[in-house]
Amino acid sequence: MEKALKKILKENRENEGNLISILQDIENAFGYIPEEAVNWFASRLDINPGRFYGIATFYAQFHLKPRGKNIITACCGTACHVKGSDRLINGVKKELDLPEGEETTKDMQFTLEKVNCIGACSIAPVFIINKKVHGKAAADKLIKEIRSIKGANSEAN
Repeated sequence: MEKALKKILKENRENEGNLISILQDIENAFGYIPEEAVNWFASRLDINPGRFYGIATFYAQFHLKPRGKNIITACCGTACHVKGSDRLINGVKKELDLPEGEETTKDMQFTLEKVNCIGACSIAPVFIINKKVHGKAAADKLIKEIRSIKGANSEAN
């Protein structure tokens, strides 16, 4: 981790980076913002760690916990809600065996995140699975896609 953090610091000093660019680089390097990374930068830059966390919690692009290998994003905007996104989310949670209050499966294969709006209301309800948009989402199609990914993951192991 230390090697990656030193590289991020060097690049941000050379390119006149700011706290957001540092957090983006940390997220890219680790898939989330580890507490150790925040503390490392805070001590070297003499910046209160709270400033890092203030930014990281304000912007939805940052994550403070490790995320799964496969990301499922569920739109919870008005159009998607009206078209049944809550029911679909519950079905995905059941398929993934996600405990209440958890976003990531125990095996770190899947993360289910809910967002306020994806901006594709005309094709509601909308889910994004590994950056592939699934408009007019239906439970059977979502479950089939998830099972396909699970199958590909088990074949790779």
